[in-house]
Amino acid sequence: MRVQLVDPSAFTPPYDHALSAALARAGVDVELLTSRFPYGPVPAAEGYRVTEAFYPLSARLGPRSRGRTALKLTEHVPGMLALRRRTRRADLVHYQWLTVQPLDVHLLPPKRPRVLTAHDILPREPRAGQLAATRRLVRRMDAVVVHSEHGAGRLREELGAEADRVRVIPHGAFDHLTRQARETSLPPDLEQVRGPVVLFFGLLRPYKGLDVLLEAFREVESAELWVVGMPRMDLAPLEELARRGPGTVRFVPRFVTDPEIPSFFRRADVVVLPYREIDQSGVLYTALAFGKPLVLSDVGGFGEVAREHGAGRLVPPGDPHALAAAVRELLEDPIARDRLADAAARAAAGPYSWDAAAASTLELYRELA
Repeated sequence: MRVQLVDPSAFTPPYDHALSAALARAGVDVELLTSRFPYGPVPAAEGYRVTEAFYPLSARLGPRSRGRTALKLTEHVPGMLALRRRTRRADLVHYQWLTVQPLDVHLLPPKRPRVLTAHDILPREPRAGQLAATRRLVRRMDAVVVHSEHGAGRLREELGAEADRVRVIPHGAFDHLTRQARETSLPPDLEQVRGPVVLFFGLLRPYKGLDVLLEAFREVESAELWVVGMPRMDLAPLEELARRGPGTVRFVPRFVTDPEIPSFFRRADVVVLPYREIDQSGVLYTALAFGKPLVLSDVGGFGEVAREHGAGRLVPPGDPHALAAAVRELLEDPIARDRLADAAARAAAGPYSWDAAAASTLELYRELA
């Protein structure tokens, strides 16, 4: 079977590459159609082909270059029109992202079957016409993949997706990050830290509840909080919150490349995801791959990971006191941390392995084809 995976803007290279490699191991002829990732290296292709089919000019500019967004938009329509020709070679096309929904709903290639992975059920900060276009795109798919039962419910209720077109396929744990050939060390100031470390990792955005975590950390003693990731929001209020607490909060406010990731996760004693809302998160599946104890807001699909597999401690979203209590308890109880770590490792190797995800995905492809 010849399958094309499509992620025009290279929004999720780790996911795209991990799924492509797992499908290739299962015997699928896979081509990943994407664009150049502007922030650093991506996983090497293993058994599949990569074609940088989108944004040939804007993708070569730095991510903060002036005019990059405008240039990218001018390249979008030609790229989608060219995709119509490329998809003729495939038996099935699996879209990971369609990023300009009001345009894409009209530019979608006619090739069927079509599958869409709904990484975000609905846009969090929708532009004019984006929600209606997203609903139309979902209805034009032969199947929509989502990573949790919670997400499946939202697809049916909020986007009107027909139940028989929705397929729950869990996100895979990013185990490739645990076996890189060129891992880098922690920054020198972090390398010298000797006490317990609580880690918040990933893009810094309001919905991720970092302000809640900083409030909670005022009740946590004898540990450091590391906030690691590229800001997509104003950091000044968060830095002010951090200064009010008795403990040490260290910010690493930049994009962290794959070779740097292991040193942060291996050093962390507890990984915290205090999100206000989410379906699933790549950060969660990175922490599972490293076998880390997790404290998670009980939102979206997080509860399914924690309740079904014991791979995390759940707290109500937006509750700094409950969050602080959970973090304190784990820091004070190494046996509880070990229990959560073991559950995380088992989940990563079993239900959240990429081979399991590929098997379920291939079963869907065969049904459609």
